[in-house]
Amino acid sequence: MDFHNDYEDARRAETYAALEFPGTYHLAFRDIPEILRRQARGLRALDFGCGAGRSTRFLAGLGFRPVGLDISDEMLKRARAADPGGDYRLVENGGPFPFADGAFDVVLSAFTFDNIPTWEKKVGLFREMRRVLAPEGRLFNLVSTPEIYWHEWTSFTTKDFPENRKARTGDTVHIINVATEDARPVADIFWPDEDYREVYRRAGLELLEARKLLARPEEEFPWVNETRIAPWCLYVLRPEPTP
Repeated sequence: MDFHNDYEDARRAETYAALEFPGTYHLAFRDIPEILRRQARGLRALDFGCGAGRSTRFLAGLGFRPVGLDISDEMLKRARAADPGGDYRLVENGGPFPFADGAFDVVLSAFTFDNIPTWEKKVGLFREMRRVLAPEGRLFNLVSTPEIYWHEWTSFTTKDFPENRKARTGDTVHIINVATEDARPVADIFWPDEDYREVYRRAGLELLEARKLLARPEEEFPWVNETRIAPWCLYVLRPEPTP
């Protein structure tokens, strides 16, 4: 399957780099500090698919020692500009990670797998993340739910893409981020919960927790569907114990 990552585009990278945690994005990161405090077993952290470094800076702000890893030069330029003291590294698309086995206590991958096609690529990357995790390490995978491509949101619109409802695993779906000045549709890869669970199983990862991230009515944002339909899911995993 030939799939182009929209965030390798220079204009898109510039717009995304300026985005922090508005609206619907607030839900994606709101619960991570509490879950990290409960699940993490150390401070060495890898942010896989770090993009412009938003999630890497987030980890550093929580006291972790993060390394950001991405395939996009455009994104990494902006990560380094925003965080000159940070550690950001380029990896080849599909290539092995430049780290030793068990190098990290925590691996975070936020939205990265929305843009990775095929079972083979997804399983291969999760196996690589498992390899660089310490035996008691934790992997946190934040992804879009299928429902995000079917409804309207504070920060997104999908009304122009009714074909999204017919999508099956691995199909391309489209969404527009209305929280940025770049109104071009973003192409993502549709991947439902049951198939993420199968990817984890094939990669040798044990699922510890799956949290659907819903808004609370008292929160400050003008929610559309977020209080009743979760746009994001956070999966917490660990390497399967060795028999």
